[in-house]
Formats: sequence, C-alpha cells, structure tokens
Amino acid sequence: MLSNTSLQSRDNPIKLIENRVAIAGENSQLSIYDTYYPATRVALSSNHLLYCGMITGRKIMHGATEKPCEFRPHESFVMAPGERVYIDFPEARLDSPTTCMTVEIERTQVARVCDLLNHRQPRDNELPSWDYVPRALHMPHGIHTQALLERLISLYCDDHPDRDAMIDLALDELIMRMLRTQTRELLLEEIETDSRPKHGLAAALQWLRDNLAQPLDCTELARSACMSKAQLYRQFKREIGCTPGEYQQRLRIDRARDLLARTSASITEICLDLGYRSPSHFSRCFKAATGETPSGYRARLARDAPADGALAAGSRAL
Repeated sequence: MLSNTSLQSRDNPIKLIENRVAIAGENSQLSIYDTYYPATRVALSSNHLLYCGMITGRKIMHGATEKPCEFRPHESFVMAPGERVYIDFPEARLDSPTTCMTVEIERTQVARVCDLLNHRQPRDNELPSWDYVPRALHMPHGIHTQALLERLISLYCDDHPDRDAMIDLALDELIMRMLRTQTRELLLEEIETDSRPKHGLAAALQWLRDNLAQPLDCTELARSACMSKAQLYRQFKREIGCTPGEYQQRLRIDRARDLLARTSASITEICLDLGYRSPSHFSRCFKAATGETPSGYRARLARDAPADGALAAGSRAL
C-alpha cells in the first residue's frame, strides 16, 4: 500500500512522533504520518475537512467524541474543519511504527458533492437536503472504502497527466460515502432520542434495529414505515444507498464486531444471537464485509491490544 517511490522519504524519518510525508493535489493534500515511539496528547487539527484512515498500529483519539475512542486499521475517522483532537500512541515502536493517512479536502468540494446529490438524488420532503454536518465521524469501513483509500494513495503518487482529475473523482466518491454514513448516523441518533419516529424511513430503521436477529420480514417492515414495499425499497436505495436486507446485514456485522471486541462470547454464540444460519454462513458474511474472518478479526484485536485492555469503538460501517 505504501511502497511507491514518492513515499521513500519515510525510510529516513526526521521525527520519531508524527513524522509526516505530504503529497499535494490540485485541490487537496495527502499526508502519511509515522510514529516510532509511544506518546500521549499529540495535537492534530486542520482548517479543512480531514479524512483519516489507519494503516498500521493503534491510536486513541481524545476530544472529538464524547469518550476517547480507539482508532485501528480498516476504520475511518473524519474531523470537521477547525476541529482539534489529541492522540495517544500506546504501542508505537521503531520496528513497528503506528501509521496513518490523512486527506485534506476543501469545503468547496464537499459543497459541490452535496449539490450534486441534491440534484441527482434529492431526498424525501420529510428529510433535510444533503449537507455535511461539521462533526467528528468514526466508523469501521468496508472493503470498497478500503480499496478506495488505497487507490487514492496510488493516484497521489502517480505522474499521469490526468492525475488531479482522477484524484478529484476519487475524492467525490469518498465524500459521497462519508455523507451517506453520516446520514445514517443522524437518522439512528434521531431514533435513539425521539420516542416516536418522525418519518417512515426512521420507523423502518428502528424496526431493523429492534429485530436484528430476526429474518427480514419485508411486509412487516413496509407496514412499520407506512409505505408499500416498492416505495420503501426506493427510499432505502436513495437515502441509505442499499436495500433493507443489505442494511440489516451491515447492522449485524457492526454488532458482531462489537461483540468480538468487547466480550468473550464464542463465535457460535455470536452467530446464533445475530440470526445467522450457521457459523460457516456467519464467517462468509463477515469476511465479505470486512476482509477478515471472525476468528481472524478477534485474533488481530488480541495481538494489538495493550496488556491492560483496550478501548473498543462500536460504530457503523461506511
């Protein structure tokens, strides 16, 4: 992922904590940060939206969310413009640095993508228009977003004549994925804070959350949203970017990640608690979503965890 010659200066760091290699695009900037020594309360801020992706190691982020949150590979952390966080590096070493990538994205590009979505995929009248809400966003991401981040690194290092245009297109996709994730987060927050859903989509999301381990009953789901099945599926595709069944699968995988990280429950117990037919079915679904098997995911967390335990972050996938 980081073998490109444009990043070879990483081989001779000038700092042991947050050694930075930056590559500029026309309207954005990629940075790779390597930390080789344990540190605490290292500040990070940006005047632009900052999209962060962990590559190796583990960080603990303070200040952007209500509680400190752990940041690991295959997770994204989005900082709002002007936001400041403080980072702990509990296990960085010379022979095993903690490495993170960041992409600074101009607000004008975020606004342009919002305008594009409002034109191409206008939201239901009951819902606010597409817009970025300036707040921290932390979530595990799926294999498609992981592949997109790796492609972005490759594009920044490329000398193709259309490099900047291709970077902008890839960033547009990344922003769209971020906006859809934030939309889901805001809808789910609404469910948690309001005793009664304000609109049909929120009612459907609440039904899926409350019936996570049950087989998907499309008739009952549509009834809960006061919509026809066709209307419900159209609204899911437009607002959430997937079908109700696909979204239920995301919720199950997120819950499985949380249980694997926070509990000692067996994989079979987790599988049955979440409504999967068998451990092999669960393992196939988990690997398709995350690129790892449940046992491999748990083993990686155990390898990376400090001796006194770890903070786990339970969020929803991008």
